[in-house]
Amino acid sequence: MQELKARILKDGRNLGKGILKVDSFLNHQIDPMLMQRLGLELARRFVHVEPTKVLTAETSGIAPALATALALGIPLVFARKSPPLTMDFTIVKESCRSRTHDKMVELMVSTEYLRPDDRVLIIDDFLATAQTINALARLVNKVGAKVVGVGTVIEKVFEHGRENAREIDAPIESLAVITDMDDGRIVIAD
Repeated sequence: MQELKARILKDGRNLGKGILKVDSFLNHQIDPMLMQRLGLELARRFVHVEPTKVLTAETSGIAPALATALALGIPLVFARKSPPLTMDFTIVKESCRSRTHDKMVELMVSTEYLRPDDRVLIIDDFLATAQTINALARLVNKVGAKVVGVGTVIEKVFEHGRENAREIDAPIESLAVITDMDDGRIVIAD
């Protein structure tokens, strides 16, 4: 997606150690018009797998996941990092290491909203090490549902996330693929 690639090169910042800051349009301040177009593109790529739910992790994945769910006309479920008082159904939990926060986080979903008959499309902002995506897939498996696809806005191939997600038997699509971030550069695949 050329618009996204141009935006990454214009507004993204390489903070070193593989960290790409895209806070000005994706993770802190959100460009809603760009997000809508990203959601439409992800929906176009995954409509054929007939998902019934979109699943993401709190918080950075919510915007692209919501835009995708809206384009597909299906509900969005996000895995919470702490349970609210209103979460009164059975909760399934998984832990993963957060790359940007550099700590272990727990993700949880209520079985009230993720059911065994669901066909789940996982959407996240980044595919880097696949820690979060694998944890989301394990949540889906715990409730007996099926992962039918994984979509990400940005993939950093040098962190081997696609290889680390090999247990996910579903198509993986990324809208922009970063191939190199050495020496302060941001190199995007064509």
